[in-house]
Amino acid sequence: MKRIVEKVASALSCLFLMIALAGHSVMAEDQENYLAVTGPCNLTFPKDHGPHPGYRIEWWYYTGHLLADSGERYGFQLTFFRNQISPSRNAGKWPQPSSAWRTQQIFVGHAAISDLNKKEHRIAELMARDALGIAGISQKASQTTVFINDWSASIYADSHILVARSADFSLDLALQPTKPPVLHGQAGYSRKGSATSSASCYYSLTRLSTTGRVKLDGKTIAVEGLSWMDHEFSSAPLETGIMGWDWFSLQLSDQTEIMLYLLRKENGELIPASSGTFIDRAGISQHLTREDFRVTALEQWKSSQTGAVYPVAWRLKIIPLSIELTTVADFPDQEMMTAQSTGVIYWEGSVSASGSVDGRHVTADGYVELTGYAKDYGAPL
Repeated sequence: MKRIVEKVASALSCLFLMIALAGHSVMAEDQENYLAVTGPCNLTFPKDHGPHPGYRIEWWYYTGHLLADSGERYGFQLTFFRNQISPSRNAGKWPQPSSAWRTQQIFVGHAAISDLNKKEHRIAELMARDALGIAGISQKASQTTVFINDWSASIYADSHILVARSADFSLDLALQPTKPPVLHGQAGYSRKGSATSSASCYYSLTRLSTTGRVKLDGKTIAVEGLSWMDHEFSSAPLETGIMGWDWFSLQLSDQTEIMLYLLRKENGELIPASSGTFIDRAGISQHLTREDFRVTALEQWKSSQTGAVYPVAWRLKIIPLSIELTTVADFPDQEMMTAQSTGVIYWEGSVSASGSVDGRHVTADGYVELTGYAKDYGAPL
């Protein structure tokens, strides 16, 4: 039995890896048969916390910073990916009777915890078919639960409950939004390229009060802090020539937030669709175009595991808002190597920032995601 389970897991891993690495060719073949994001997304809540089948890829993404009574500080990441491996029209072509294992949906989970005092980064990953209750999404009138085995994100009207348990660490957290959802781009329509369909539907909850427990080295620790949640879905591949992206989420001490994403060409130049959002104290958002901000890398770090070279310190300027921040990784080695699921290598790490807003001193905690530094990120958005 153990060998059978291992073979199934290996086959699933290879399948998802092929999908992730061959995103451009798969999409070119069957692009028109997935749903496309081409305009305002008209998102409503709590309905759109749930899944959007028909779109090729979707993720629910949580990051945050946690503080224990003893002064120990932690950063965490918990992400659930839904990947539709063929268009919905293909379901009717399967042989009958259909196998209980047959599904169009693969789910992947990535989790990480960064011990900011000890400068240690631990990761865990899961992958499973949407079959036989192993993984999937359940949705009721006011609740969505995304799950893989005993990992889950349960989203209610006024709270989010996160659970992830691995041999190395566990997370049990309760999150409460203190601001309404932020729709990025044009009413949630977030451009990622020159074509109208090179886009995603994208919203965030940028400030969630967080309490709960983490478990490390057999020790359960009560924590509290702040979290950030992204939910995004799309069918479009990255356009030709885009190597990857740099994504920033920052929670400032003046109760405002910043999201930026930089879409990079091979020479480091940013494409015009790179953009962001500023969220004021009241939760009102302001779209930021590529011309509104400047991001300059100040330091780099080379991974001894993969040889990838990542920026780990930046100077950020948001010109129309008179914001200047120096943002630095809390420690460099926060690389995600996901050989047991997507096979994608990326950097996902806790950062701290300090600087000024219109001349007033501010600090910030945040997370940065860096893709395409180990190799061209040829997966869908």
